[in-house]
Amino acid sequence: MSEPVIAFKKPAVLTLDPGTYYWCRCGRSQNQPFCDGSHKGTEFTPLRFEITEARQVALCQCKHTKNAPYCDGTHKTL
Repeated sequence: MSEPVIAFKKPAVLTLDPGTYYWCRCGRSQNQPFCDGSHKGTEFTPLRFEITEARQVALCQCKHTKNAPYCDGTHKTL
């Protein structure tokens, strides 16, 4: 499998409302950290995740987290 593009070496700290979201796995999206379809033609697919109540999250933008879609600090070692 190809390596994803590192979009940013810091998380996107956002307050999300309840709903379904699609996290970009490829790193090519212009709408980071969310998917905009830029993965088409690659082996990457977005990660669907649910938020059940409004809360603040830190979403990974380096695309190397072991806890997708959430940041686990891996960006500090890239």
